[in-house]
Amino acid sequence: MSRSDAIALAYLATIIAFILALRFLSSPVHAPLGNRIGALGMAIAIAATFAQPHLHHKLSILIVMIVSAPIGAYAARAVKMTAMPQMVALFNGVGGGAAALVALADFHHVAPEPGRIKTDVAISIMLSALIGGVSFAGSLVAFAKLQELIRGRPIVYPGQKIVNAVLLAALLALAIVVIVGPQRNALVIALVCGALLFGVLFVLPIGGADMPVVISLLNACTGLAAAATGFVLHNNVLIVSGMLVGASGTLLTLLMGRAMNRSLANVLFGAFGQVTAGPAGAAADADGASVRSTSADDVAVMLAYAKKVVVVPGYGLAVAQAQHDVRALADLLEQRGVEVTYAIHPVAGRMPGHMNVLLAEANVPYPQLKEMDEANPEFSRTDVALVIGANDVVNPDARNNATSPIYGMPILNVDQAQAVVVLKRSMNPGFAGIDNPLFLNPKTVMLFGDAKASVEKLAGGVKNL
Repeated sequence: MSRSDAIALAYLATIIAFILALRFLSSPVHAPLGNRIGALGMAIAIAATFAQPHLHHKLSILIVMIVSAPIGAYAARAVKMTAMPQMVALFNGVGGGAAALVALADFHHVAPEPGRIKTDVAISIMLSALIGGVSFAGSLVAFAKLQELIRGRPIVYPGQKIVNAVLLAALLALAIVVIVGPQRNALVIALVCGALLFGVLFVLPIGGADMPVVISLLNACTGLAAAATGFVLHNNVLIVSGMLVGASGTLLTLLMGRAMNRSLANVLFGAFGQVTAGPAGAAADADGASVRSTSADDVAVMLAYAKKVVVVPGYGLAVAQAQHDVRALADLLEQRGVEVTYAIHPVAGRMPGHMNVLLAEANVPYPQLKEMDEANPEFSRTDVALVIGANDVVNPDARNNATSPIYGMPILNVDQAQAVVVLKRSMNPGFAGIDNPLFLNPKTVMLFGDAKASVEKLAGGVKNL
């Protein structure tokens, strides 16, 4: 077997490993195995690349890998679960930035003097530079919003949509000029700089409530940029892996939009999150309803003598890092014969699957995690729904108030439970910025305070009964 055949076979093994990894990652039960298979595939791809006969600067590449690999390993282990969305955004941005840099290098390398780059190669380079630049800058803005370096609310200005449309049209026109007209390095650099600017302006108007969708979309963009780079480098692994990422990211984006009953255009251009207290909140106040606060001891009694308890986690649970305490509370209740399950909304948290990952870290048995369609029919026979840090995903206005910005969004029907306990720091609205009439429901009581401290008190109260 020749060296080229061995390299081709190794790349084929890598492609198979990536496909298998994606298949196993679709289930939390097999996700660790999927991660290992994916890592193995990447190791094979790296080894095969180093075996390429015409690869230059091998020592420089190896030095960079030796320096950067421990940094990545440390970051992956040290990052808190609450910061996982930010880390995903950063990793995604790095991939897009790498694609843009490779496009610049390839254009400089293959640009003939005085000839022309082939049209198919030029198109691939322009796509890689444009999409990679947008993904890199957009992911950095998403990271800054999630890290609260800039405000999570939509940042808009007059004529914003027109400016974005004009900038995008100018970038596409510039790409066409490079493909069919003068092929200058300066034009490609200008294209990448414009793509970076568009990435920033594109994500700034998107609110924190839509960050999971944005991260998924930018991930798809990074995959497409990598695939375009693969066409330039004639590398099948980059083409296939990029398309896998692009296709899965696009599918996930559409599914999450459906989970919020909103189109992708509304997510990207609707500046969702600017709204203030809605009419439902005012109507509830006018009806004389008020928030009822309670104590941890009273809630502990409710939980201990219930037959069925459903825990509804939200981002507040992640912020407080209370997942282990929730698991401990559930264990105490199960020892008393209480049935405990967890209702997971598709867009709860700040990245796809955030709550699943969080609870898996606390070793919550996977069969107890119920997706929305499976959990909703159970609320009618639930004694206590324990809402921890969730807000918009349990707002009944999505069902009942046609004037609400979230009307039509599928929610967890916690208001159908016999009793609802909401653990919350304050009465501040969620990411959507609207009031939640669930808090005024006569069946609802509010336990104010840090979620971790509150759950610890509940566990202590159950122990003492």
